[in-house]
Amino acid sequence: MSWFESLVLGLVQGLTEFLPVSSSAHLRLTAAFSGWEDPGAAFTAITQIGTEAAVLIYFRKDIGRIISAWFRSLFDRTVRRDHDAQMGWLVIVGSIPIGLLGVTLKDQIEGPFRDLRITATMLIVVGVVIGIADRLAARDEQGGRHRAPKQRKTLENLGVRDGLIFGLCQACALIPGVSRSGATISGGLFMGYRRESAARYSFLLAIPAVLASGVFEVKDSLGGGEVAWGPTLFATVIAFASGYAVIAWFMKWISSKSFMPFVWYRIALGVVIIALVAAGVLSPHAAESAS
Repeated sequence: MSWFESLVLGLVQGLTEFLPVSSSAHLRLTAAFSGWEDPGAAFTAITQIGTEAAVLIYFRKDIGRIISAWFRSLFDRTVRRDHDAQMGWLVIVGSIPIGLLGVTLKDQIEGPFRDLRITATMLIVVGVVIGIADRLAARDEQGGRHRAPKQRKTLENLGVRDGLIFGLCQACALIPGVSRSGATISGGLFMGYRRESAARYSFLLAIPAVLASGVFEVKDSLGGGEVAWGPTLFATVIAFASGYAVIAWFMKWISSKSFMPFVWYRIALGVVIIALVAAGVLSPHAAESAS
């Protein structure tokens, strides 16, 4: 991997990680359209450490409170009723599905799941799901001619059941094209949560899974020679900087805007990929031009 490739891929990772468009799909597609080698699941996992560092800094006050309350709840029963302490446990509970499936499906994630036809299908299908969830949320928020606006849930209403459902939605993002934020936020919208609440929990929930995955890949790759460490670390720094800017923008966007621009983008991109693969312009199995 060249330094230019790492710059571009780091930007792509940072710009798409927190948007409901699938960062892993865009890394795969950027390489495919550019005629570069597939950066691979290890590159994706390691550069995601950069974007998660951006989450840690952006939500540092929330995270500090949650960690502090969670640790105190281990020794003081009265603290266990505190919302921040409960959030600590709910993040752990919500991380279980992706942890189990990530280990179980590791070979598929690094192999068959990276087929561009699967990526394109997931872009379209999950795009439709996000669109439906967005419309349901808008209907509740705006009400109607004969219907009063409906109060949607906040993170104060989050329990173990909903935490696990959020976690199952996040686990779907192991397949490129799904999108971690897209799956978890749309899952939250279907369960009746406000957009900001679903997004905030989505970002917090990603921290243990992404950091564990990145550390696992680093440990697995040390001495193996399959990771170009200089360019990969450079891409991770780029992903951190661009990712932080995207978080700040996205949290403002979702408070008042619809997800429909992302939905139409996903569907259009998925259709284009299917057409290019069918025409033989792109190979579904390798990030190389077949023309």
